[in-house]
This record gives sequence, structure tokens and C-alpha cells, in this order.
Amino acid sequence: MHNAPRSDHAGRSLKGRMCMDLNKKDMKNIMLLIVFAVLFYICVQKINSVAAGVVFVWHLVFPFILGGAIAFILNVPMHALEKRIFGKLKEQGKVKKIARPVSLILSMLLVIVIFWIVLVVLIPEIGSTFVSLSRQIELAIPRMQSWFTENFQTNPLIEDQINNWFNSLELNWDQIIETGIDFLKNGAGNVLGTTFSVAMTLINSVMNFVIGFVFACYILLQKEKLSVQIRKVLYAFLPGKAVRQILKVASLSYRTFSNFVTGQCVEAVILGTMFFVVMSILRFPYALLVGVVIACTALIPIFGAFIGCVVGAFLILVVNPMQAVAFVVVFLILQQVEGNLIYPHVVGSSVGLPSIWVLVAVTVGGNLMGVVGMLVFIPLTSVLYALFRQTVHKRLKERKIHDI
Repeated sequence: MHNAPRSDHAGRSLKGRMCMDLNKKDMKNIMLLIVFAVLFYICVQKINSVAAGVVFVWHLVFPFILGGAIAFILNVPMHALEKRIFGKLKEQGKVKKIARPVSLILSMLLVIVIFWIVLVVLIPEIGSTFVSLSRQIELAIPRMQSWFTENFQTNPLIEDQINNWFNSLELNWDQIIETGIDFLKNGAGNVLGTTFSVAMTLINSVMNFVIGFVFACYILLQKEKLSVQIRKVLYAFLPGKAVRQILKVASLSYRTFSNFVTGQCVEAVILGTMFFVVMSILRFPYALLVGVVIACTALIPIFGAFIGCVVGAFLILVVNPMQAVAFVVVFLILQQVEGNLIYPHVVGSSVGLPSIWVLVAVTVGGNLMGVVGMLVFIPLTSVLYALFRQTVHKRLKERKIHDI
């Protein structure tokens, strides 16, 4: 008889505690919304100050962002070298200590050798190209002079119009001299200011690169230790489920971006080699130079090769205009092969992204952020595509839908 009132009292107490917990959660959410609204209002009212603060913070963290990018790029060859050279020997204590530094040094040497080969190929070719261009210009100037002379001397109407135009000009030499003196006075200060500005920009760029490079070396040498520290911080302040999801997305992003860098480099080498071989067979001039230029510009997804095409067409145009036209035709053919066969399979498969989404990512990224957007949006779109695909499959599985 006495149990019923106790059970009712316990039920009311449980409901009261649940209401209190619910009220606490609601109050917490309301407070967060109020704080967010106040901060948003302050940012809108002080938009100039906020923009200046963002720029200031960006300048502070830029060397470290640059270092992270350098570390990410160097980690691709370093991981491969470390796995292939020291994979079976890393269990030994002494070998384990030197494996990472040696792999990092070999990776940096590999990058330096690649740049050195490109420069060794480009600089002599560029020198000979300028010599050829100067000779062609020297030959073209007399032709243009003879053409103007023939046309103007045989057409008295044009000659009279030019003479009348010269005669109608009224030149105030005093004013011209005064303007020239003022220009030289102001120009000296402008040149000095521009020189100082360029020098400061160059010094800042060098300092940012040095700081970023040192930071990248530290990341690469201590990446396991840094990974453990980041995990500890995440588990200390976030729920376990959220941390696992963050680590899952981070792992997917790393694999996608590293595969994209590798695929983009392979695709650029393939395209440059194709142009060098075809141009050598057809006996086009500057085959090696144009092949290297197209390989370098092809690192920009999809549209980069067109920059190399413009450079190559101009160089060949100076030597032989008909071969320049033929080069453009060859470029369009090879570009179709590269765009429809090589790029979607090499880069598209390396990031796990269908061909149509590669094109969408390049277009949207280029419109938003230019060349950097083209490079970043393909792996970023791939990550979002993979996460969305996993979510769709999970929801279909929960609803027990298997026949679509």
C-alpha cells in the first residue's frame, strides 16, 4: 500500500530532473545563440577593423601555412622512399633513428634535381630562342620599312594626309621641357619608393620561405609525435564519437590530396613527353623546350596546357607560321586525348572522383580562387564526394533499400 505513493514520487522526481536537464540544455543553446548574434553584430558594425585583423592574422600564420604545404608535398616522396629503402630495416634501433632524416634529405635532393634538370633544359633553349627571335626581328624590320615605303610613295593621297597631320601639330617645347623635368623629379622619388617596396617584399618572401621550410622539416621529422599530441588534445576537449569522425575525415583528406599530387605530376610528365615525341617526329622547332613548358603548365588542372600552347605557338610562329598552325592542330588533337583519356583516368581515378566532377571542381575552383582554386578544389571535392557517398549508402542500408 505504501509502495504506490513512493513510486509516484520517484516518477515525479525523475520527470523533474529530466525537465531541469532539458531546461539547462535549452538555456545553454540560447546563450550560445545570443553570444553568436552579438559577435556577428559587432563584426558587421566593425567590418573594416575585422578585415584588418584578419589580414594581420593571415600575415602572422602565413609562414606556417606555407610550411604545412611544403611538408605535405615533401611527405609524398619521403614516405615512398622511407617505405622502400628502410621498410624492412626500421625495426633495428640505429636504422630507425636515421631512416626519417635520410629520407627527408633524399626527398629534398630529388626535388632539387628535378628543378635543376628543368633549368638546364630551359635556360639554353631560352637563350637560343632569344637569339633566333632577335635575328627574325632584324630581318622583319627591313621588310616592314620597304612595305611602308612602297605603299606610301605609290599613294600620294596617304602621303599628303600624313604631311598635313605633321604640319597641324603645334609643339610647345618650353612646356614639354618643363613637363619632362617635373617627371624626372617625381619619377626619382617614385623609383626609389618602388625599389624599396620591392626589396622589402623580396626580403619578407625569403623570410617567410625560410620559416616555412624550417617548420616543414620539423613537421616531417616529428610527425608521429605531433599526431599523438593532436589526438590527445582532441580527446581531451571533444566527445569520442566526434574525434573519431574528425580523424576519419583527416585520414581521407590526406590520402586524397596525396594521391592527387602524385596523379597530377604523372599526368604532366605524360603530356609533356607526348608533345616532345610528336613534335620531334614532325620536325617542329623547340620540341624539347615546348615539351618542358607544357609539362610545367600542365600542373594546373585541365586548362594549364593551353598556356603552354600559347607559348609554343608564338615561338614556332617566329620561325615558320605554317608550322605554328600545324602545332595548334596537333595541340588540339593531343589535348582531346589528354582530356578524355589520360586526365580522367590518371587524376580522376587517383582521387576517386568521376570525370564530370573533376571538370566541375576545376571550373568552380578556378572562378573562385584562380589557379590555387583549381589545384585545391579537385581533392576537396573528392573528399566531400566520398563523405556524401558514405552517408547515402548508410541511410539506404538503414532503410533496407538494396534494389536501386
